[in-house]
Amino acid sequence: MVLKIRLARFGKRNSPFYNIVVAQARTARNSKPLEVLGTYDPIPKPPLSGEGKPIKDIKLDTSRAKYWLGVGAQPSEPAWRLLSMVSRLFDWGDFEG
Repeated sequence: MVLKIRLARFGKRNSPFYNIVVAQARTARNSKPLEVLGTYDPIPKPPLSGEGKPIKDIKLDTSRAKYWLGVGAQPSEPAWRLLSMVSRLFDWGDFEG
């Protein structure tokens, strides 16, 4: 059973919203995943202070992501970019991108 960490798209047209999921490699993009690791909102939101650059929201359960990477789940290219962004904020040890 080959596992993938990938993005499942939700939201309306021109307003995407993604779940970061663990799923079997042969299943469809939006089929039921084994586990939802987090969310990614690619639409930039203005910062709370009102000053500075807009922020794209990434929420990720890092302990579960480490577990799935440890048991052999392969991240897709977009998921790997998100995991590497988050790994700069947290100490992931062997899984740095």
